[in-house]
Amino acid sequence: MKTSQNNFMKSMFLAATMLATGSAAWAGQAPGALSAPDIPISHHDRVYAAEQFSNTVSVTDPVDNKLLGVIRLGDPQPGNFSPLYKGQVLVHGMGFSPDHTTLAVVSIGSNSVTFIDTATNAVKHTTYVGRSPHEAFYTPDGQEVWVTVRGENYISVIDAKSLKEKARITTPNGPGMQIFSPDGKYGYICSSFNPETDVVSVAEHKIIAKVKQESPFCPNIAATPDGNQVWFTLKDVGRTQVFNAKPPFNLIKTIDTGPITNHVNFAHTAKGTFAYVTVGGLNLVRVFRTDDFSQVATIPVGSLPHGVWPSGDGTRIYVGLENADALAAIDTATNSVVANVPIGQAPQAIAYVPGAAPNPDDLQNLQPLGVAGRVAHLSMGPKDGPREGAPTSVSLFDQGLIQILQASVTGLQPKQKYVLALADRNDGSGPLQPLAAFMTNPAGSAIVNAAGPIRQIVDQSAASGKRYLVIASGDATEPGGAVQIETQ
Repeated sequence: MKTSQNNFMKSMFLAATMLATGSAAWAGQAPGALSAPDIPISHHDRVYAAEQFSNTVSVTDPVDNKLLGVIRLGDPQPGNFSPLYKGQVLVHGMGFSPDHTTLAVVSIGSNSVTFIDTATNAVKHTTYVGRSPHEAFYTPDGQEVWVTVRGENYISVIDAKSLKEKARITTPNGPGMQIFSPDGKYGYICSSFNPETDVVSVAEHKIIAKVKQESPFCPNIAATPDGNQVWFTLKDVGRTQVFNAKPPFNLIKTIDTGPITNHVNFAHTAKGTFAYVTVGGLNLVRVFRTDDFSQVATIPVGSLPHGVWPSGDGTRIYVGLENADALAAIDTATNSVVANVPIGQAPQAIAYVPGAAPNPDDLQNLQPLGVAGRVAHLSMGPKDGPREGAPTSVSLFDQGLIQILQASVTGLQPKQKYVLALADRNDGSGPLQPLAAFMTNPAGSAIVNAAGPIRQIVDQSAASGKRYLVIASGDATEPGGAVQIETQ
């Protein structure tokens, strides 16, 4: 009864807010329609981030850009290795209901969608789906939640009331993300394993068109508020593609955006509609007009930008910084970073939800960052040549006695084998101890992970036994010479 009353109050609050702001100079922020009124930033709004290595959802007040706390969905390593473990693992994807009362959070490692009441920050249900889901989003009418089951070949369609799976939509292997046309007629599903984006009739749950991707790896897709365009990113080749959101669903534009191109979203302002694309390998956000596709800004934001979402009035864009454990706030009038908020470990998807908190002083079920706030940052650069603008950022996320290492590697040869290793000398010479072998993508970049007490080994304040991070050519069995070495 209390939950129903909270949801009713939230719906009434949001409706009143939208009615009061209907005379804005411009309107319609993604994922809503252009006809929707803008909602000015207030203490009732919340910015959420899904944090992969701390298994948390951070909650930020956008007025003063202050972290209010985290919703803890799971434990760090090695606690989450237990066969009796019940929490969530690899908290990653995120969507929210059209009435802004419910957050849907996808955890890749535990195959789940966690539904959170935004008024109380409480988990109200967890639905388990197929292998390695990636993203989830509500249909514009709020009746269904579509989940891309990336480890398999279908969309899990969940009834928004019962929170149980009601249908499956078969796709090529590896559906990456789905989003909907603002009018709710079409669903757009890009793929992470096949070079194909599918257009689905929402009413019939049937694929009605296919759009060719230039590469198989699309992590993110978004539709413009006017319902005319769909943009999707290609992480492996560093490009962003645009196609017609309506029949015949033809490709319109391909843009070279840069290595580890991550997410895209839109802000509609008095000057037009702009696409904001996070480029992880260059630590920046590129901004494009949606009418002529011209680039209007390049915004340095910090290490490995990932998720991106506009405020309810389009005056700000929020960006999750995966290797900086922070949320960057961009002023869309100046296209400059105006705030940086410390949050949990390795933020992935983010969501700005206007009117999420009817009582902005109610912080129940929020916890402090704790161990999630302890992260060490390093950088690596070419062994030979200029060190300015180090192409590789490294984060060591504390998990208690061990850390998860994540390196955002760029500046290497495409489609070649390399190994991240430890060296006894800071120039990378001598014997190497391999940590992780990897192959670069067509843009010469990669995301590389390892786990262990690595901070204690490479920390600048360590004893004489300190070792250094290097990237060498070859593989773990026969590493070659160092090509990148630790610079900080």
